[in-house]
Amino acid sequence: MQTGGTRTDRLGLLLQQFDQAREMAEVRLTGLGDEEYLWEPVPGCWSVRRRGEAATPRAFGPGEWVLDLGAPDIPASEYAEVARQAAGGMTVARIAEDWSVSVERVEQVLAHTGTPEPDTTPVTTIAWRLAHLHFCFAGGWEWTFGARRQDPKLLVDFTPSATLALERFWTVIDRWRESVGAVTDEQLDTVGFPQYPYGSDPDDPFVDVLAGSNLEFIHHMAEIALLRDLWRTRFTASG
Repeated sequence: MQTGGTRTDRLGLLLQQFDQAREMAEVRLTGLGDEEYLWEPVPGCWSVRRRGEAATPRAFGPGEWVLDLGAPDIPASEYAEVARQAAGGMTVARIAEDWSVSVERVEQVLAHTGTPEPDTTPVTTIAWRLAHLHFCFAGGWEWTFGARRQDPKLLVDFTPSATLALERFWTVIDRWRESVGAVTDEQLDTVGFPQYPYGSDPDDPFVDVLAGSNLEFIHHMAEIALLRDLWRTRFTASG
């Protein structure tokens, strides 16, 4: 359905949201250089690092450069999502598997009342955030439209080059967009249409997965934009 040239069907709205976010992100990423890409604004950042120099226990990647990843946990910002998973019928054991945590940790989260404790997740660099999105969308495509065989953690050859990272990233994003643009209403409603192994995608209708991927893209790009602003003004801030 279209109103004044604008699609109002479910897929149309999601595609328009994604397209606008992509357009804004590409503008905001113009001129990104290597030093800014790898800039660590505070101690203890997660980033893209050479293998053997990773600062985290679960850093991964198929090549010389790996993406920092810490011990598995459920951050406070995701407590509500865990509650939704439980309300939707997921067992505690399945939720624990989804988040790679113990059953006891899930039970602790579900039993939590009041205001969640502040998150303690480390600050991440532009390189980390961009690589994280690249990894998610590359794996999402492989396990939705591809052969559904390759481990998502081995799909992206991380790099310290901002130019190369962006070139590879937009290629993956455009492939995702092209494939999503061709899905049917039936596929949108199909539970298990995507089989991405890290997360709850196999348990959700594909339309929910798409909405979640848009949110992932938008919120990480907003974080990257803020880091670019901080980089630009790092020597001019008073204090």
